Amino acid sequence: MRLFWPALLMLATTCGVAEEGTQPVVTGRFGSKPNVSIPMGQPGRTPRITVLSMGSGRRTVPGDVVLADVDIRRWSGNRPYLSTWDGNQPTTVVFDGRQVSETWRQALIGRPAGSRVMLVSPAGEATGPNVPLGGLSPADTLVLVFDILGGYPPDARLVGRALPVVPADLTPSEPPRTLIDGSGPRVEAGAKVVVQYVAASWPSRTVVDSSYRRGGPSAYTLEAGAAPMSWVKALTGQHVGSRVAVPSPGELPMLYVIDILDTITSA
Repeated sequence: MRLFWPALLMLATTCGVAEEGTQPVVTGRFGSKPNVSIPMGQPGRTPRITVLSMGSGRRTVPGDVVLADVDIRRWSGNRPYLSTWDGNQPTTVVFDGRQVSETWRQALIGRPAGSRVMLVSPAGEATGPNVPLGGLSPADTLVLVFDILGGYPPDARLVGRALPVVPADLTPSEPPRTLIDGSGPRVEAGAKVVVQYVAASWPSRTVVDSSYRRGGPSAYTLEAGAAPMSWVKALTGQHVGSRVAVPSPGELPMLYVIDILDTITSA
């Protein structure tokens, strides 16, 4: 679980001089969608990174899969552009040598989990790997507020356990089955969970998706529309460290085996 600190600590961590009085003001607690007030002055021409609140978790390191919520808006008119809070799906940034902008690397790497970080930058230098470019000009200035949920090794798994496999006797009509009972924090309704999983089609039992093969953990909010309902029901009330087999009936039946690596409670 993360400790949520109020946004009191203000620490500029990169250069990029702007006009006096042109620092956006961000209010709200880590874990909740930020409120951003943008001043009337000009933003400056070089990226600026500001740590708004310092978390207490593990620091992210190069090579991590970094999970974060991010709110992105245009400086001009304070117009919203994209927010993971609106879709309840945190972004996943894999720092394994793939092309990730330097501004995102500086904003996200070396930060403790639970930190809130602001990036003000021209759009050409501020777009991340999962950010669409529609309607943006490289000359636009963006304000991004990151809540860093955590950094995880791409091969993160349950300690001392083999990779998950789908039980041979599992069928889509069964209730969820706890294969390993973890001893970590309880997963609360509506919380975010950090998971690795495998998914198999039915009836062939062919593995059609595996986060272990795809680059590492992902975070999901246990709410309708943000995660499959079968996951919401099966994972709520489980404990970190658990492995759960989750049948998912329907038009395209699936069988999932999910390892719960972490949980982050919403503010």
